[in-house]
Formats: sequence, C-alpha cells, structure tokens
Amino acid sequence: MTAYAEKQTAITGIGQSKISRGADKSALGLTIDAALGAIADAGLTRAHIDGMATWPGDRADGSGFSDVGIPALQDALRLKLGWYSNAAETSGQFGALFNAIGAIASGLCRHILIFRTMYEATARKAGFANALNRPGDRVRGPFAWYAPYHTYAAATQQALMFQRYVHESGIKPAQVAQIAINGRRNASRNPAAIYRTPIDMDDYFASPIISTPLRLFDCDVPIDGSTAIILSHIDAARDGPHPVTHIEAIGSSMQYRNSWTQLDALATQAQPKVAQMMWNRTDLKPADVDVAELYDGFSFHTINWLENFGFCGRYEAGDLIGDGSRIALEGDLPINTNGGALSAGRMHAYGQVHEACVQLRGLGGDRQVNGTPRVAALSTAGGPLAACFLLVRAN
Repeated sequence: MTAYAEKQTAITGIGQSKISRGADKSALGLTIDAALGAIADAGLTRAHIDGMATWPGDRADGSGFSDVGIPALQDALRLKLGWYSNAAETSGQFGALFNAIGAIASGLCRHILIFRTMYEATARKAGFANALNRPGDRVRGPFAWYAPYHTYAAATQQALMFQRYVHESGIKPAQVAQIAINGRRNASRNPAAIYRTPIDMDDYFASPIISTPLRLFDCDVPIDGSTAIILSHIDAARDGPHPVTHIEAIGSSMQYRNSWTQLDALATQAQPKVAQMMWNRTDLKPADVDVAELYDGFSFHTINWLENFGFCGRYEAGDLIGDGSRIALEGDLPINTNGGALSAGRMHAYGQVHEACVQLRGLGGDRQVNGTPRVAALSTAGGPLAACFLLVRAN
C-alpha cells in the first residue's frame, strides 16, 4: 500500500470544554479550556505546538457558528507557530484536519492544535435564529435559489434531499427513528451529554415535524462548547502517553457539482466517491470497522453514511438498522457511542473525533463498546460537503 501522507500522522491528544445549552464563559474561554486539555492529554506543553488549524475560521456574525478563529486563540495561548490555516472552502469540517496532515507530512510542523468551537446556544438566546438568512438580509449566491421557497434553515434544505432518499429507498419511519433512539440510549450513559433521558418509538413519533420528513429528534442540538485535538507526526506520537492512534486513510474528494443547489446526487449527497477514495487508500475493509462515529447533524446523514461506507448496499440502510440492535453499543456495528450530535450536542464532527479516541483507548466507561476496538470510521457530511477517515489504534 502506498505510503500516503495521512499514515505519517496520529492523534496524540484530545480535549473538550464543558458542553452546555448556555455557557458561563465566553467562546474563547471554552476554546482555551479544550486546547489546554488536549495539549496536556498529549503530554506536551504549549512550547511543543508549532501549528494550528480550524474550520471555518472566525465568523463574527452573531450566529455562534464559529466565534473563535486562530488569531484569538494563538494570542491567548502565546503560541509560536511555523504554520497555521483555517479551512472555509474545503471538504467540510475535517478539511482542517486534512490540511494539518499535509503540513506535518511536508515537514512544516510536528504538533498541530486543531479546534472547533460552537456558541450557538447563547446566540439563540440573544435572538439569532438558526436560519441561512435573517429578515432584511440581502439574498445572494446559492441562497437566491432557496429564498423563493422559504428554505431558510438547514433543516428545510436537508429535508428536501431526505425526501428524495425516502422515495428512492423505501426506508420506513420506524427505521429512521432508531437513529435518534440509539443516540439517546448511548447519551444516557454519557455524563457529558446534553440530553440523557432515553426515548422510545412513541416519544419519537410524538415529536413535532420540523420539515417533512425530519422530526425534532432527527435534528442536532445547538450547544456552547469546544473540542480540540493534537495531530502529531507519528514518530513523535510513539513517545506520547497513549497508544498510537494513527490516521489510516482519508476521503476528501469533490467529484460532484460543488453546489448546495445544483448538486447532482441528492439522495446520496457527495459521500459515495469520498468514501471510495478512502477505501482506495487502505487495505482495511468495512468489516474491519469496530466502531463508527457517523455525522448526525440530521439523522439522514447517518443513514446515508451507513450505505456509503459500504456497511450495507445502496438503499439497504433501513434493513441494517432494523430494530436498532445492530447499531447499539452491544451490536456488531456500534454507532455514535456518546449520543452523537442528536443527543450529546452539536459539536460539529469534532465531538465524534474526540469520542472515537475515547473508544479506541478503552475509556468509554458505561458506554464503552464490547471487546477491544481497534478501527474507528468517522464522517462528516451535508450537501456537497463530505469527508471521512479511518482511525486505527496500534496493537
């Protein structure tokens, strides 16, 4: 197998701030907590950090979507960097991680601090609704296609694509419900999760329709919080305090129309060729995956990824999900073990990275999957944005 760049890198440290529906400190304060936690977890000091990356960078628009950029955090921690990058136009949230892989493989850095901060819960309390445009905004770019149909929120966008998937696949509502039910069951074992009270099928169908066919429990939970990871050269990782957990393969391609409105793969979004790229960069197969942390901004994304990762055939996710036993912690393909974005909170893909490391280290406590997991599959998604990678713990 070709010695691809990602195989030279490993996640050596993870950190996460308190996750809440209303923080008692600023977004920068949360980010500092996560960053210092990750640095300490890696057995490093701030002096070791020579690179930084984030997605999408500081957006001072009041939405809470990305309130902290690299300049603020670098200055707060007094870091001296050889390289840094925010990654707005890239393969989704994992673009920051993929850029960092390139920086390490090219010799620019040894230890890169990567972070993602959300402050949407506080923003909503201040009156900012989770919409693509606010009243009075000038509509431009792709949003000009949505505005005539009042498709202002991400839920209404994704619901249109999900409707297409439901039409083509024939998936049953009770099968869709298992994504949310499984997430809440896992969250009940996670003391850091936002929502920990289990739900059943009756609860799911009693939840309101947000945009057909998406119900409330199919939508992620806005939070205040920050997640940070340290990506290191694999040689440096061998000296760390934890088992080496290296990046085995990544998928980052864009082979579709890169447009939210003109995407030519509505039912699958941009995921299939991204996953194909990843599998082409490793000898591992879907059957080798022990735990899957699949993006669940909406339950639709998780369903898509079950198919596009190759865990089942096209339009067979409903059968794989079934009564939920196969995707449960005790099942043969446990997914979203911390509760995912649907219940643990919308940490926007990096919460999944944090959780995958927890699982591969065997530190999941009551939510730890059976056996000794070695291979984790991770994904992010949404329209033309898609990315995935495999994380592997050394024997």
